[in-house]
Amino acid sequence: MADLPSNFKALRVSTEGKETRAAFEQLCIDALTPGNVVIKVAYSGINYKDALAVTGKGRVLKGSPRTPGIDLAGTVVSSEYSGYQAGDQVLVTGCNIGESLDGGYSEYARLPAEALVPLPAGLSLEEAMGIGTAGFTAALALRRMLENHQSPAMGSILINGPTGGVGSVAISLFKKEGFHVTALTGKPEQAAFLKALGADEVLDRNTLVMGSKPLEAAAWGGAVDNLGGETLNWLTRTVKPWGNIASIGLAQGHTLNTTVMPFILRGVSLLGIHSVECPRAWRLALWQKLQGDWKPDLARIVTRRISLDEVPAACEEFVAGKVTGRTVVKIA
Repeated sequence: MADLPSNFKALRVSTEGKETRAAFEQLCIDALTPGNVVIKVAYSGINYKDALAVTGKGRVLKGSPRTPGIDLAGTVVSSEYSGYQAGDQVLVTGCNIGESLDGGYSEYARLPAEALVPLPAGLSLEEAMGIGTAGFTAALALRRMLENHQSPAMGSILINGPTGGVGSVAISLFKKEGFHVTALTGKPEQAAFLKALGADEVLDRNTLVMGSKPLEAAAWGGAVDNLGGETLNWLTRTVKPWGNIASIGLAQGHTLNTTVMPFILRGVSLLGIHSVECPRAWRLALWQKLQGDWKPDLARIVTRRISLDEVPAACEEFVAGKVTGRTVVKIA
């Protein structure tokens, strides 16, 4: 521990009753949740879950006080695990950091070795955070859909929430696999941004007529759904036979009111995408894809780079729906 500072800066969120307070504090390593590897954090990112935690708009954190930030990338400075040595570059996404474990909005992090992924050779620390949990989740959706026989010949992939982190990376990844992509957005003014990412067409969600039949006209080869609620209900009724829907988010609602008819008459599959605790072998394999064949167009997807000091204000903008693409946070 000789190389570790006596104190360092971290964003801490404390909850007392219904009140949430986010403030920068000076910490020592022993103030962090337990782990056997200490990392000097270089970069993090902002996801919707982070924004909810920092602003107190959602009960994301499991413990108080806690350091939010479900992504981080940096350099190992101390390790009690033989698999990592000082100087190794690593990344962490999910694995309960920024929730039950202290996360990435800190100059140093202490984490269990099993949460770490060695930085792939084809990515810099900053690029890894340009992808982050959002990009990893999009890649997991693509993997699961391909494994369940989704193919470009089946028709267009509809991606909703396309201006966000998951959606913007999903557009890039599905285009790389040869799919026709339709972006369904409530922000039609962002059509140029979405087409630059690779969307073949952009639909205005505000003009959508969903209908009410148990089965509507089949229109989509498959879908990546960030919304849940009525939009996911509509997707189950409009995806073509044998198509897959990757269920990723619940920005519109957590309920699903549909019938069994899409599943037994069209063979539609609803695939749950849970990136926090996915099998480690999948995690390692997906990061290899993301540094190679599936490396997304980060020059377009990363729309903002900020400092640690700017995180609280940026999180307010996230929950207000004012952010497009990915935001990278420079820590060190």
